[in-house]
Amino acid sequence: MRAVVSFVLFAVGLILVLGGLYLVTLGGSLFYSGAGIALIATSVLIWMRDPRARIVYALFLIVLAAWSLWEAGPDWWALAARMGMFLVLALLLLLPLHLRGRRFGPAWIVLFVVTGVTGLGLLGTTLLPDPHDIAGQLPAENANPDAATGGDDPEAWTAYGRNNYGQRFSPLEQVTASNVDQLQPAWTYRTGDVKGQDDVGEFTYQATPIKIGNTLYLCTPHNWAVALDADTGAEKWVYKPDIKTDLNRQHQTCRGLSYWPGENDASAPQQSTCSQRLFLPTSDARLLALDPETGELCADFAENGALDLMHNMPFQQSGYYYSTSPPVVAGNTIVIGGAVNDNYDIDSPSGVIRAYDVRDGKLLWNWDSGNPTETAPLDPDDPDQKYSTSSPNSWSIASADPELGLVYLPMGNRTPDQLGKYRNEAEETYATSVTALDLETGQPRWVHQFVHHDLWDMDTPAQPSLVDLDLPDGRVPALVVPTKQGDVYVLNRETGEAVLPVTERPAPQGAIPDDFTAATQPASALSFEPEPLTEARMWGATAIDQMLCRIAFRKLRYEGRYTPPSLQGSIVYPGNFGAFNWGGIAVDPRRQVMFGMPLQLAFVSKLIPRDSLGADTRTNVGEQGVNSNEGADYAVQMGPFLSPLGIPCQQPPWGFVAGADLRSGEILWRHRNGTTRDMTPVPLGLKLGMPGIGGPVITGSGVVFMAATVDNYLRAYDLTTGAEIWRSRLPAGGQATPMTYLDSEGRQMVVQVAGGHGSIGTKLGDYVMAWRLTQ
Repeated sequence: MRAVVSFVLFAVGLILVLGGLYLVTLGGSLFYSGAGIALIATSVLIWMRDPRARIVYALFLIVLAAWSLWEAGPDWWALAARMGMFLVLALLLLLPLHLRGRRFGPAWIVLFVVTGVTGLGLLGTTLLPDPHDIAGQLPAENANPDAATGGDDPEAWTAYGRNNYGQRFSPLEQVTASNVDQLQPAWTYRTGDVKGQDDVGEFTYQATPIKIGNTLYLCTPHNWAVALDADTGAEKWVYKPDIKTDLNRQHQTCRGLSYWPGENDASAPQQSTCSQRLFLPTSDARLLALDPETGELCADFAENGALDLMHNMPFQQSGYYYSTSPPVVAGNTIVIGGAVNDNYDIDSPSGVIRAYDVRDGKLLWNWDSGNPTETAPLDPDDPDQKYSTSSPNSWSIASADPELGLVYLPMGNRTPDQLGKYRNEAEETYATSVTALDLETGQPRWVHQFVHHDLWDMDTPAQPSLVDLDLPDGRVPALVVPTKQGDVYVLNRETGEAVLPVTERPAPQGAIPDDFTAATQPASALSFEPEPLTEARMWGATAIDQMLCRIAFRKLRYEGRYTPPSLQGSIVYPGNFGAFNWGGIAVDPRRQVMFGMPLQLAFVSKLIPRDSLGADTRTNVGEQGVNSNEGADYAVQMGPFLSPLGIPCQQPPWGFVAGADLRSGEILWRHRNGTTRDMTPVPLGLKLGMPGIGGPVITGSGVVFMAATVDNYLRAYDLTTGAEIWRSRLPAGGQATPMTYLDSEGRQMVVQVAGGHGSIGTKLGDYVMAWRLTQ
């Protein structure tokens, strides 16, 4: 035993000395090299049977505790990463090692006392308030009880965000904070659509069903459309389009269907088929019109029910363009954008936004952010008429205000994301923004940009939420949009002007040759931007991988938010996964507050010169990894900033739930969200605050439903305080936004799609699940 303990201490100490000295040469902490020396000295003394080994180690524990508190403060998870491994090694030294002298002599007692006090002190920090928590309450009163919620039936859910306002708010009040614990499973449906061997890595279930009459409609990753009885979950019909797998796609997903209720004007010509319509975007770049009653294609729409979205595209590489989000239907117009693969080729399809007639599929207008003033429709049959190459796209969900006649587009960036020299002036204007277009003409009415000269893939990822705010100067028609960088912008949706203050802050400089960085960047008064990273905020399961993360941090370029891309590699924080992503936020239009799930997860972006890209380098297998940027001077490597053990290098928490008052911009509560239950070999539900993707739904009773995190649960929260008040285990990852409705007997149902997410590693499945209150 003595030899084993001596060897372990020596080996760990040698690793810490060598790594620690390298860290020092990078300008990092002296502690790890000093800790290694202490362990080696202890090891030698144990080998010599010298009882002073325990005294030396006890002194080291005292220094360790003082250093840890000085660097991390009373933060349990930060302290545990620094102290845990060394306390375990202390237990080895407390074993009978047959050192000279009495087995439990003074040296043993000293080490026992120091280890005990240090360990109890560490455990004691769990009783202290969470330093990352904000305890408070949102306003409980309904500031605007008659607030507009989209203008349709309060019991309906007819679009992705319930309606075109994108609030993800339902007025239903049967399920309350006092009875939510009585929710029980009502039914489960299996779609049968599962990942195949030839599917891309990001195979994800992100669908939110819509409800028309007493039928639920949803789509699956392979773009099947499914109709279910809203009471029982019984299958009514399934439509399976003939879509081939394509490894060129970065995503294989479908977030939802869109619905057209039919002609409002009885004197208007009636459709020969499908008096009402569902619209299904597909991963092979088509828009399909389906009959809600039968699931059959509507033959008088486009070409026998199918519209080819590749028309007039300047480049038509297979798998480089497709729509993952449901289009907006406003009146008899359907507006659709699409996703363009990030960083595959500088010559890619256009990010054009197009409007079609829902009845026959005729192109009404096209707005191309690379040529934004020419919105007259191109001739789909003229091969010489082309949209702009690789122009900024809108891949997420749009919103619309029919009274103002505007559609609101969350805009992405031009590919390549990290290389700005290929962009024209118009693309620079509309990239990474929210843009309001006239519903009749497609002409831009206003644009509000969130990142200037975006070099970080900070696409505006989420659907804007429309809400009227009562401010001191009167009621303002507002638009609320969260961003990847953590800012939440509150704008006047009629003019695009800021409702909550927006300022310009100096930004880091030093782009690569032939490029530039903007001198300043916008910042919203309402922001979930995390504190800047430091070496002291690096983390790990052991002191060794924490040291390796510190080394990696020192080797990478990091000067705060908007550190430019570089050849050495730059830290992007928050990462391009976002503080917020497509799941967005939910707003309560009556209380005029928001609920969101901000994340704090760093990514690394590294530019690779074309001539140094090895012939055997695997490229273009998704958004993460090495993407080739064909035709550019540099490829790019992107991915999360992880330790050698595959966990984030920055200390937790990585994910929160948070509530804010939209009138004042004040964040009134914030709590860790999610556990390690499904992300570790041992199923321990440690509440570190985990990342996730998906969105929330607020109900009129102040109960919020959301899954999203990397542990497989659907949760309910109290909107006022953010407290978790209920959860139900899911059979697969819940990376989709739930919805709620009344069934035919007037009972409130909550529905969640549980099918997992390929790129974040949650369990895949094919479940649609419903809950309701027990009688």
